[in-house]
Amino acid sequence: MSDYLIGLDYGTGGAKACLITPGGDVLATAFEEYPLIHEKPSWSEHEPELYWEIAVRMIRGMLTESGADPRAVRGIAVSSALPSMVMVDRNLQPIQRAYNLMDRRATEEVDWLKDRVGERRMMELTANRLEDHPALVNLLWEKNHRPESFKRIYKALTIAGFVAMKLTGELVVNYCDAPFFGVAYDILDRSFDESIMEEIGIPPDILPKLVDCEEVHGEVSGEAADETGLVPGIPVTTQVDFNASCIAAGITAEGDIMSNLGTVGNFGIIFRDPDFMFSEAGLSMINLAFTIDSANTYITIPSTTTGGQSIRYIRDNFSPMEMEVERALGVSSYDLLNLQAADVPVGSEGLIILPYLMGERTPIWDQYAKGVIFGLSLHHTKGHLVRAMMEAVAYALYDSFRLIKEAGLKINYPIVFHEGGTVSRMWRKIITDVFNVPTVLVKQRAGAPLGDAILAGVVTGLFDDYAVAKEWASYTKPVEPSQENHEKYMGYFELYKDIYHHVKDDFKALAALRDRPED
Repeated sequence: MSDYLIGLDYGTGGAKACLITPGGDVLATAFEEYPLIHEKPSWSEHEPELYWEIAVRMIRGMLTESGADPRAVRGIAVSSALPSMVMVDRNLQPIQRAYNLMDRRATEEVDWLKDRVGERRMMELTANRLEDHPALVNLLWEKNHRPESFKRIYKALTIAGFVAMKLTGELVVNYCDAPFFGVAYDILDRSFDESIMEEIGIPPDILPKLVDCEEVHGEVSGEAADETGLVPGIPVTTQVDFNASCIAAGITAEGDIMSNLGTVGNFGIIFRDPDFMFSEAGLSMINLAFTIDSANTYITIPSTTTGGQSIRYIRDNFSPMEMEVERALGVSSYDLLNLQAADVPVGSEGLIILPYLMGERTPIWDQYAKGVIFGLSLHHTKGHLVRAMMEAVAYALYDSFRLIKEAGLKINYPIVFHEGGTVSRMWRKIITDVFNVPTVLVKQRAGAPLGDAILAGVVTGLFDDYAVAKEWASYTKPVEPSQENHEKYMGYFELYKDIYHHVKDDFKALAALRDRPED
C-alpha cells in the first residue's frame, strides 16, 4: 500500500489542494473559489464556515479521484494567505466574518497605536509596518466597535489555523504566521511582548499557542475523519502560503527569489541576516520567518495588494462577453483579455494606472490609496486597460525590487514565476522588462498545496529534508529582458511615481468625504 500526503492552501479568492505520493506524483488536485465580501468601503471578508466546508469537499473529492486509501495518508499541511483572522468562541464556532488581507477598516486603530505605543518601537520589535493591518490591529477594531462580540472571542486564528483546528481540535499559530499578528510580536525572540499586550488592552490568552512549522501541531480527530473521509491520527501542520509556494517551486536557499500573481501580487527573497529586516529597505517590506529552519532563516515579501485581483476585477465587472464565452465554450476569459491586449505597445500608448484598488502595501504603505486611471482617451480600448493594469502591477512590484537591490541583499537569478497570473506570457514579459532581469516559469504548477505536502512529508519523516523540492522543481519558458523596453518602462515608472505623489493627499480627502455622516 502506497503512502500519500495532502496539502491544502487558502488564498484570498479561493482554496486549492493536492494529494501526492512520496515520489512526487500528483494524483489529484482540487480548487474552489469563495466570495470576497465588501459590505462597506475598505472592508474585505469571507464567510469562515466555507473554509471547512470546502476542505471537506476537496479532501473527499481527491480521495475519490485518486482511489487513495485514507489509511495510507501519512500527513497533512495547511497554508493560508496573511494577514487573515478567524475569531472563534469557546465552542470553537466562528464569531463574525473572517478578515482577509485586503481589509482596511481599522485606520483609527492604526493611528491610536502609533500614538500610544509608538511606530518606531513596534517596527523595531516586529520588523513590519503597522499599516498591513495585522490581527492585533483588527482585534482592537473589534474591541472598539463590537465590544459585546469581542467579549465572546476565545481565540483569534489565521485561516490555516482555523482549518487545522477543525482537523485536530488544537488552537495554534506557527512562527512564520505569527508576524502577521503584528504590534507585539517579537520576530527575533519569537514571542509576544506581554507589556505591549497590556498597554493596548488585548488579553494575551486570546492568542493561540506558538508552534514551529516543522513540528506536528495535532492529529486528525475522529469527528474530522468522519466528515472528510480520512482516518483519525493523521499528523497535521501549517505554514504561510507564500512559503509553501516557494518550497513547491524549489525556492529553498538563501538568495532564491520567486514571484506569484495571485489575488495579491508579490515576490519573495530568502535571507539569513536579520539585520536586513531592520534596515530602511527592510522596514519597507513584509518580513517573516521562512519555514525551513525558521529560527535562523527569513523571507522578505514585497507585495502589491491587488495583483492578480486587478485583472479579475476587470474580468468580473467589465467582461460579461468573455465570461459567457468561457461558460459556453470553455475558453479562458483571462486568455481572451490577454488577446485583446496582445497588440498594445509598451506603455499602453500613454495610459498609466495606479493599481491601488484596496490601498497599497510595500513600499508606500498607504491605506488610503485608491486606483487611478491617467491619460485615458477615446483611442484607448479595453485591451489598453488590461495591459496598463498589468504594467501597473509590474511598476508596483518594481518599486520594492529596486530598493532591495540598492540595499545589497543577495539575489539568485532568474526570478522564478509560479502561481496565478504568471501563466500569462505577456505579463511575465512585462515584469521581466520592467525589472530588467531574466525570468523562468515553474513547469509543475501544483502551487502552494504541493509545498504543503512536501512540508507534511518532512514533518512526518517520509522525507529526510527538503531536497525533493529542488529535485522535483523544473523550469520552462525562460524570458530575457529587453533593454530598449526597460528604458521605455523607466520613463513611465517615473511618471507613475509622480502621479502617486501628486494625488497622495487627495486620497485622504476622498476618504473623509466618503465617510462623512449623512445629514
